[in-house]
Amino acid sequence: GAFQKKSPSVRVLSPEEAEKLAKDQVLVSEFKQLKLEKEAQKNWDLFYKRNSTNFFKDRHWTTREFQELKTCREFADQKLTILEAGCGVGNCLFPLLEEDKNIFAYACDFSPRAVEYVKKNALYSTERCKVFQCDLTKDDLLDNIPADSVDVVTLIFVLSAIHPDKMHLVLRNIYKVLKPGKCVLFRDYGLYDHAMLRFKSGSKLGENFYVRQDGTRSYFFTEELLSQLFKAEGYEQVVNEYVQRETVNRKEDLRVPRVFLQSKFQKP
Repeated sequence: GAFQKKSPSVRVLSPEEAEKLAKDQVLVSEFKQLKLEKEAQKNWDLFYKRNSTNFFKDRHWTTREFQELKTCREFADQKLTILEAGCGVGNCLFPLLEEDKNIFAYACDFSPRAVEYVKKNALYSTERCKVFQCDLTKDDLLDNIPADSVDVVTLIFVLSAIHPDKMHLVLRNIYKVLKPGKCVLFRDYGLYDHAMLRFKSGSKLGENFYVRQDGTRSYFFTEELLSQLFKAEGYEQVVNEYVQRETVNRKEDLRVPRVFLQSKFQKP
């Protein structure tokens, strides 16, 4: 079972959790950090090689959570152009294309292997989507997408995998292809999510930034930082709030606190 609540404030830690985080102050060496940044694409490619298309579940919750995918239409059968920035193997893309026949989707990912998996999917059609490999921090989206042409951008569990110093480059890149008055729909890890508390000592790269055993990295956002990031690139904030869930495993009597940030930022 699970319950979910939206909250303007950060999750409160237990004394044990606070002590664990306070003790964990040793950062990964600068040499290793530079190596991780250099090998980021390779590490994600290896992740998809190991896990194929089986790791993430299809995200059929996207249209439920983000009603804007329906309400941003000016009339019922309007064809929408969307961009899924960081599409992985298509767990969000293909449910959307199935549910809504009036969508054309651009989709890109850092990992060439992930892009190949998308193109091999039986639901892939060049008439309905254009998928391409892209490093959002340096490859210009205008090479594949016309300026000011996209109705909705989804940025779901993507920004957290990028070095904090380069996050603004992703938002700047997306801004160029988004139509004025349209939105970026964002969902990602929030501060004090269970995944953050599980990192062992020696995994910390910086404040709220960690490396997993496979070399992939994860940042845990505060609402304030996310707001600053988007506003600095010219976006206006529409919604920006923590989603707190508690996943309960009754068999093992485990309660796992999940914290995400769910947000919507608009290009004026």
